[in-house]
Amino acid sequence: MKTIKITGTCAALMAMVIGAPGAWAATKKPDKRPDVPQLELNATGQKLQARYSAELKTLQAELEKTLPKVAEAPKAAFLKAYQEEASTTAAELNAMRAGAKSKDKEASEKAHLTAKEALDQSQKNAKGPVKAVLVELEKFLTNDKLDAQLIKFIVLSEGASQALPEFAQQGSEQEALVEKLLSDADLMKQMVIADGAKDGQYGRAMKIYTDIQKASAKAKDGNLQRLALGISLEHAVPIAQVNPAAATNAPATVDPVKRYLHFEKAFLDGELDPGFKNLTAWDYRWVANGDEPDDILAWGRTMLRNYRPDEISTSDYRWRYVKAVKTEVKYGSQDQKNDMPTLQNYQNIIMNGGVCGRRAFFGRFILRSFGLPTLARPQKGHATLVHWTPDGWVINLGAGWGWGWTTLGEDTDFLAYTQARRVEKSFPQVLRAKWAGAVVGETATFGFNDEATGFWTGVALYQQRKIIEESKAVALAAVGTDIGEANESKEKDVVETVTLSEADKKIVVGKDGVITIPAVACSKPTATTEKLIFMKSSLGGMQLHYNRNGAPENFEYTIDVPTAGKYALSARVVTTSAEQHLFVAANDAKEPIDIAVPFTVGMWDKTPPVEVSLVKGQNILRFSRVDPLKGLSIRDFTLTPVK
Repeated sequence: MKTIKITGTCAALMAMVIGAPGAWAATKKPDKRPDVPQLELNATGQKLQARYSAELKTLQAELEKTLPKVAEAPKAAFLKAYQEEASTTAAELNAMRAGAKSKDKEASEKAHLTAKEALDQSQKNAKGPVKAVLVELEKFLTNDKLDAQLIKFIVLSEGASQALPEFAQQGSEQEALVEKLLSDADLMKQMVIADGAKDGQYGRAMKIYTDIQKASAKAKDGNLQRLALGISLEHAVPIAQVNPAAATNAPATVDPVKRYLHFEKAFLDGELDPGFKNLTAWDYRWVANGDEPDDILAWGRTMLRNYRPDEISTSDYRWRYVKAVKTEVKYGSQDQKNDMPTLQNYQNIIMNGGVCGRRAFFGRFILRSFGLPTLARPQKGHATLVHWTPDGWVINLGAGWGWGWTTLGEDTDFLAYTQARRVEKSFPQVLRAKWAGAVVGETATFGFNDEATGFWTGVALYQQRKIIEESKAVALAAVGTDIGEANESKEKDVVETVTLSEADKKIVVGKDGVITIPAVACSKPTATTEKLIFMKSSLGGMQLHYNRNGAPENFEYTIDVPTAGKYALSARVVTTSAEQHLFVAANDAKEPIDIAVPFTVGMWDKTPPVEVSLVKGQNILRFSRVDPLKGLSIRDFTLTPVK
């Protein structure tokens, strides 16, 4: 497995962002969100707490009698197998990771091999006991007869002691919302299958969900209903909003109703990824939980559509949208001092770059902008990300599976969880076992890397593995493993070829004498190079992108001019970084003219005109740039006669 050595500023930044991790501890990292202090329960709250708790106790007693019983001998054999596999799974992972920092490579490789053999053996030993138990419990796991009771138990167990009465005591409206939720078995089931309300705040989730339903009739059906639900669950604890430093009066938290309406409009307007419509409520949680204001999400889509439309249209889902980190976000923290207070964090990142943290943050932001789920996936001393594709989740900008974790748990356990979730009809079987475990008081775990806790937890994990194996899921390899701390990848970039038509290259002379030159009408080069990329434009037709990476490359145009004289030359451009220059020399001019390229913040704009002298007939315009280079997209040039 390829590994990345992380040192210096990236490690220091990650220590600040997520706290210095222990010995590869698989601990949950808290989300960035404002503290929500618990309210003291008043008399009404205490009565509600007593009522919810009594109902919870009654449900638990009923379910304990109803849950299937497994004979002690096979149960004991199963538990032993589960405990051994959990222990050897964690040991193998720790041995693999220990080898990355060991000076004695031979000894560490031997230790890892020994740990792997122990894991393989424990998995072989588990097959018989596991099969016997899963066969016996098949009827329970595949039947939804007890779902209504189990799900209500889960909602009450997570909220009865504090969150539900705390919300309901605020007034009759809030209490009615809780009662409505507790009487709606289908809605509770949808919520719990989507991993429930953040921090057990089902009352707040119900309020958000109800408000969204009032705000939009479209939120009642299909994928938009799932979007509304995912947002309600994830925003049940408010999410801190990161505003431009100069926007001192901007909202402190993300408004979940406005977040829903933002994505609804973007979806209906066709601005989001085609895969957005097929996501589950659980998936939508990781689309709509960003810290960016809604207008910045809209900016992200517009910026990339203007600036690098090829990174939207690419068929390679592993790099779709997020390729902007690879091509546009410079590695290094030296320019962060130039961050502008009038710009939002993600606008500053693409302008001034950053080390691993800022690059991963931007990658997640641009994925969310286009409606794709993504999570932070740090590894020791290094920030990476993981995101959804139609073929499964993939790691970007870091080492492969096994070297990091997510907010939910170890990344290999996260991988298994997402693979099982893709089989939507079967996944509730995993959850039924988890719900049963909650009824009997087991501590929930996320995967085999966690310490074994109880019988039903083991049933859930082995049933999950069974679903994954039957679906023949394949783990996607990590991409961008060599640019964790580098500007340019050693892997050759795959540039999709485009065909230029005569119309795309046609230079037009207007009746007023204004000459319009499409940027792709180059006489040199005539096709895409590593530096100059011809691509389809969101404005229609084609545009040219000058890549920030690599050595400078000149480009030129050969044009026929009907009238000699002086012309004002201007270019229609998009930039995401400030302080850029483009130089032009007409014909045999000894000194090129400096064109000051404006900082357009991802929007189309024109360069200030510069004056060039042209002869009647054939002319050559030569364009050049000098280091340090920043990305520049050009739609066309105009030459306006100077009168």
